[in-house]
Amino acid sequence: MDGLGTRRLEVLKGHLHGQGDVKPSECSAVKSSAPMSSTKAEVQRAFPRHRQEVLKWNGWGYKDSRFAIDDKGLTCFHGHRYAIGDVQMPKVVPWMVEEVGLELSQTSFSQPHPSPKELPSPIPCRDFVDEIRPFCADISDEPGDRLFHSHGHTCHELFALRTGKIGRLVDIVVWPANHSQVESIVRAAVKHNVCIIPFGGGTNVSGAVECPANEKRPVASMDMTDMDQILWIDEENLTAHIQAGIIGQDLERKLQDKGYTCGHEPDSLEFSTLGGWVATRSSGMKKNIYGNIEDIVVRVRMVTPQGTVERNFLGPRNSIGPDIHHFMLGSEGVLGVITEVTVRIRPVPQTRRYGSLVFATFESGVAFLREVAKQRCAPASIRLMDNFQFQMGQVIKPVPSLWASFTDQLKKIYLAKFKGIDLKEMAACTLLFEGTAEEVAVNEKKIYTIAASFGGIPGGEENGRRGYFLTFVIAYIRDLALDYSFLAESFETSVPWSRVVDLCENVKTRVKKECKDHGIATPPLIACRVTQTYDAGACIYFYLAFKYTGISDPIGAFDEIEAAAREEILSNGGSLSHHHGVGKLRKPWVQSAISPTGVSMLKAIKQQVDPQNIFGAGNLIPT
Repeated sequence: MDGLGTRRLEVLKGHLHGQGDVKPSECSAVKSSAPMSSTKAEVQRAFPRHRQEVLKWNGWGYKDSRFAIDDKGLTCFHGHRYAIGDVQMPKVVPWMVEEVGLELSQTSFSQPHPSPKELPSPIPCRDFVDEIRPFCADISDEPGDRLFHSHGHTCHELFALRTGKIGRLVDIVVWPANHSQVESIVRAAVKHNVCIIPFGGGTNVSGAVECPANEKRPVASMDMTDMDQILWIDEENLTAHIQAGIIGQDLERKLQDKGYTCGHEPDSLEFSTLGGWVATRSSGMKKNIYGNIEDIVVRVRMVTPQGTVERNFLGPRNSIGPDIHHFMLGSEGVLGVITEVTVRIRPVPQTRRYGSLVFATFESGVAFLREVAKQRCAPASIRLMDNFQFQMGQVIKPVPSLWASFTDQLKKIYLAKFKGIDLKEMAACTLLFEGTAEEVAVNEKKIYTIAASFGGIPGGEENGRRGYFLTFVIAYIRDLALDYSFLAESFETSVPWSRVVDLCENVKTRVKKECKDHGIATPPLIACRVTQTYDAGACIYFYLAFKYTGISDPIGAFDEIEAAAREEILSNGGSLSHHHGVGKLRKPWVQSAISPTGVSMLKAIKQQVDPQNIFGAGNLIPT
């Protein structure tokens, strides 16, 4: 039998048995549009099973990676995982002082990690543990594991951790290794009435993995990250069957080692999981080529209290009633746990090139994006930053050389004097082109031609590369803000093109008013960018931060201000969420978003699939 025939037989075996003999080889570091912040020389995956060994328990990302301000007022990013590691940024503090009222004397550093005695004791579930121990990869009730698996990354959760206000914790953490083990664990949970909360990367910003405060049953966090294998790759049909606990950067590393890519790059790629992407209906920065997660998924396996649900075919489309995938996509861990996913893959692109554009105003930039969407010629990624966010990007720069300072000044003079662009009003657009060399060249020419008709000026490849990369470190900035008495959060929406500009302006105006009404003395930081484009509209991503000194209930004020921003989004025609999901944070608005009848449909599915509420995280479905 020839080589092709052998590979086809191996793939067929994988289809039939749920796992195949096509094993990914040892993965080496490969170049990617996203940073691969862990390497196979360090660990066998992005982080170890007990992830608090290398990840922050009270903030974003790796322990050895962080922004800090020294005693001279210089900002530096510590660590070597990212390109800006150990680089001083002298403009950060002066800019924050001027724009958002930073005072270096007003610190609010995190309290130390709580001791075991300071954490609530676990609710015993010995019969459950005894039943699953023989076939579970690992089980832990250690305080550090329980604490790490009891929170995500909302501002509310991180503020509580940093101030020592620890709430309800999961009682036990379990690590299954395969689909069969998950089925056995769920059966045991049904038998012993144990609540299960699935846990992937823990990067959610919706409160999805928080324990309901009133849950009296034992709660088990099911950590899926031991399930991190590519089970088979079908090179003829360009699909891959993968365990759902694989971390995004590990998935890309393994696929690229075989010459392929999934192409899904959410901001959280370094830490989030494939199963988490499916459970939240995730969207990636390169969706213009590869699609959103619902476009990438071919088949999903999910274990529910009533058994496993999956389609029994891999065809590209069907007409057999409502698609069961749409019960699983966006289910947020309340119907079951996703164990395996078949995804579309593509060969690694031959050419990758970055670009950037400058527009006189945010409005002209939006008009440009609209025209690109009309002509359906968007590159892999095209994102527009408003002026505030553009300024943020500019200050996160290293100490410039004398020549670099001189050339930067010349660029400013050129924009202001010769192009008539107000540096306090301009907007910036970052571009990422992928494909063959010919495809990229054609796409670039078309994009820059369209941009010129809207007054767009090319800003160079390096600015585009840097702008794309900053997406992956911006979450670390929030930890710095929290150190100096700021609360910060991001939130997003999708909206028709006709409402993009008005929605952005109205939300900013509403947030500023709400901050003033809540007694916040200094102006808030409220910035936005357009991150994904569609035929009929776009995704808008907001960043909000304000200094809370002098406020008696900072997190209460923050919750009210964020809720007001959400109300403003909805009243301006925006969606409840584009890709973050609902969780517990946005649940109050679900009924108005999908109608009372829609909520009744969700409740009926929940009741049929999980009548004991074993998957009791309390997300998505209003009570």
